[in-house]
Amino acid sequence: MANSMTSAPETAGSATLDKSPSHFDELAGDPNWLSLKTAVAQIQPLQTQDGSIPKNADHKLARELVGTIVNSIEALSVNFEHDREYLDLLVSDFRAWQSQDFGVPDFHDSLVAFRPELLRQNGIRHLVVFPMYTQNGSTDRLVQAVLIQVIWPEFVAALEAGEYSNKMFVPIKFLDFTSGYDTNSAVLFPETVAVRQTPKFTWGAIFADREAARFRRVVKSAAEITGLQLPDDAKELLESQDLAEQTFVMWDLIHDRTHMRGDLPFDPFMIKQRMPYFLYSLEELRCDLTAFHEAVRLTRADDTDEVTRKHAKLVQYAVLFDRIFRFALTGSRVRNYDGLGGQLLFAWLHQHHVLHWTDTTLSIDWDDVPDVVNALGAQIGDLYWRSIDRPKVAHWLAAHELISATLTPHPASKWASKALPLEGLPRDLTDLVMDDEFPLSMFYEALSRKMATVIESTSGITGDSR
Repeated sequence: MANSMTSAPETAGSATLDKSPSHFDELAGDPNWLSLKTAVAQIQPLQTQDGSIPKNADHKLARELVGTIVNSIEALSVNFEHDREYLDLLVSDFRAWQSQDFGVPDFHDSLVAFRPELLRQNGIRHLVVFPMYTQNGSTDRLVQAVLIQVIWPEFVAALEAGEYSNKMFVPIKFLDFTSGYDTNSAVLFPETVAVRQTPKFTWGAIFADREAARFRRVVKSAAEITGLQLPDDAKELLESQDLAEQTFVMWDLIHDRTHMRGDLPFDPFMIKQRMPYFLYSLEELRCDLTAFHEAVRLTRADDTDEVTRKHAKLVQYAVLFDRIFRFALTGSRVRNYDGLGGQLLFAWLHQHHVLHWTDTTLSIDWDDVPDVVNALGAQIGDLYWRSIDRPKVAHWLAAHELISATLTPHPASKWASKALPLEGLPRDLTDLVMDDEFPLSMFYEALSRKMATVIESTSGITGDSR
């Protein structure tokens, strides 16, 4: 096995693997679904960013395409009796959009009627068609369509019914999709849909199959490139898509419910305020490390059943590897808050002597990892607890100091040099945060040259990619 980042071969063939879903589900090959996909692909170029079709010359074609979309939805609806009210209103919303000469679309009524969180049954399917943007995909509210299937293992249902209640959480997988999801987007959120007024949101869906598939591809390559020797259960996680999907469902269940829970500052991640991007890094990392902490607790508890115990151990690997290998190197260096969280976790493990880069080989002291990772989570938790007694700017400065104690800021950083106009407005300080306030270390710079192609190849990946 190659174990040097300066000599290891590129991961052969990773970038050319087929990323499209295989049609294991008969609906993905249904002629009505294929007609719907084609019509959606043809109407998208007619739309502007807000979803409208402003050119009168395009309206004749748009009416024909909406007719195909509506007919396809009605024909497919026999497969989705559990979504009957939503699909009927979806047809009405499309017809209303057409009757109003394709102005800014309003799919409020059908969106409110779509309630997948009430039908969390393993294997249940939904047809989702809305004018919407796709996170990590496009900010344009174009018509998109996706066939999805719920993933709801029994052990996750038991966790959610107990102390990890999260009524809005809907884990899903792809059956097929239109172009908006041939991207890095792994979420289906109601707030992305074009509506006349913001409704009360009751659900949020996460594509566990995409998360699991890209995790497996990236971590396999990273382990090979760095020479990391994996425990047997970690190897099993990387070899099994089903096992990885269930592991990510458990991770996401706990992560998602952690937002807005606990000792929070006055401007947490979920409140839409402009602040230094490293605050978002700490909030996302806090939620991941909470999931890690709970997984450790479940692993060590005497009354945890064996299925849950196994997945709890795998959640620890998933958080660790996804953070330090994929998150740290994915995306640009412009205010990359997920990337920063991954860098911080890696450096924390290294500086606490449980992760080693010696003789061009990465090694980890597995038995020591849980307590060391939990110590970082405790530091972030203490930062949050103290924040309610601090002014906003003092909290921001304390957050920067917490990160800077482990990660080296950019040499030109005004935050690091304390050359800040503290008498000004908070937004003035936000403007002084560098786009890459905490640059990649030399280790990550070297690793990124080997991993870039592999990470790029995961755009559009699903659990059925070959």
